[in-house]
Amino acid sequence: MTARKHRRIVVCEDSRTYAVALSRALRHDGDLEVVGVFPSAEEAIGALPRLQPDLLTMDLDLPGMSGLEAVEHVMSLRPLPILVLSAYASVERAAAVIAAGALDAVRKDELDLLDPKGPHAVALRRRVRVLAGARVIKHPRAHLRVPTAVGGSIGRTAAAVGMVASTGGPPALSAVLGALPAGFAVPILVLQHIAHGFTEGLARWLDQTVPLPVGLARDGQRLGPGIWVAPEGAHLVVRSGPRLALDTRSSAGPHRPSGDVLLTSMAEALGGLAAGVVLTGMGRDGALGLGRIARAGGLTIAQDEPTSAVFGMPRAAAEAGAEAVLPLRDIAGRLLALRPAEGSK
Repeated sequence: MTARKHRRIVVCEDSRTYAVALSRALRHDGDLEVVGVFPSAEEAIGALPRLQPDLLTMDLDLPGMSGLEAVEHVMSLRPLPILVLSAYASVERAAAVIAAGALDAVRKDELDLLDPKGPHAVALRRRVRVLAGARVIKHPRAHLRVPTAVGGSIGRTAAAVGMVASTGGPPALSAVLGALPAGFAVPILVLQHIAHGFTEGLARWLDQTVPLPVGLARDGQRLGPGIWVAPEGAHLVVRSGPRLALDTRSSAGPHRPSGDVLLTSMAEALGGLAAGVVLTGMGRDGALGLGRIARAGGLTIAQDEPTSAVFGMPRAAAEAGAEAVLPLRDIAGRLLALRPAEGSK
């Protein structure tokens, strides 16, 4: 049995009681070491060069510098995996924080830390181990050049783009979608694996920060220009018409919404007019559907390893037949070269 790698954790939490419970839960198995606990973002950031942690947990409701400001500061100067811990009332702000570069978020009201051996604490430690080993870069939008259409898509037509992401996905989505102009006419369907309660807040934050309009997909909605995000608890499906459907009943692997379900439905409804993009994430969701789009003749893209926080889903997508494996900064340029199908304009 392979020993777990030892990971160093810094906790930024202004409630002493919660910080003690969180530290106790993290330390329980012995492979996660809490090397510092700080009640303010300023103190935590000041200690990072000395402590050299593998992961930072960040409360949002802090005195002084806000959680959002702290994440932006860390991700622009000293990139580090960050796990946001959010009170229920801060869900929308937490969505903005993970879009700004934090890798994941957990709602405090869904995290029972009283028993370090309990299922919530066990799941938290498992998540921390994955995130602490993730690759992070300076926030991608900080250095994203204005894209131009690039080869590989020029002359191709698309009725819709399906974009699937998981761990590290919000900042990747922010980078790609933020580089597309307001006049981009091909509809984009976004599926982001994210903790319960955060999808709507993430969609609202993206709507305020990217040029294209962003909204939650609706059942029966006609497919049209803009960015449409799969809501929680339902598979997003493209039907003939083309129209969107929300399936709350079907089971398809561990995820609902599922990237495989979305991309497979696009291949079936749109054929070679479907385009699929699989971004950073753990696991294999999206690979099967991307392979079906590839076989139908549509454009297929996977994010490359150096710019992925976790190269699980993109690796599986590349193995399934993605025609292009691209760094994050080049994906928008490839999409810009697409011509909208009739009816998308």
